[in-house]
Amino acid sequence: MLRLGLLLLIAPILLLMGVYFWEYSSVRECTLSGGHWDYLERVCRDTPQPFVSWLQRYPWLVNGGMLLSVIGVGLCMVGLYVKRR
Repeated sequence: MLRLGLLLLIAPILLLMGVYFWEYSSVRECTLSGGHWDYLERVCRDTPQPFVSWLQRYPWLVNGGMLLSVIGVGLCMVGLYVKRR
């Protein structure tokens, strides 16, 4: 139970960070070339675009990842509390 809890605690964080940095590399490339990133369409534009947060664009990914992490913490606590046989 402890290993499953650790997996559920760490995997969503790594997934979110991976997706974030993948998008960040595109945003950085766009802004360094003088453009403006359109967060909704995921393309580089010539005109300024409004910022749209991750929570608005990917609510299931963010909230689901946090929920899995909380479940992982709970499983870790139970796994550390229960004695091994």
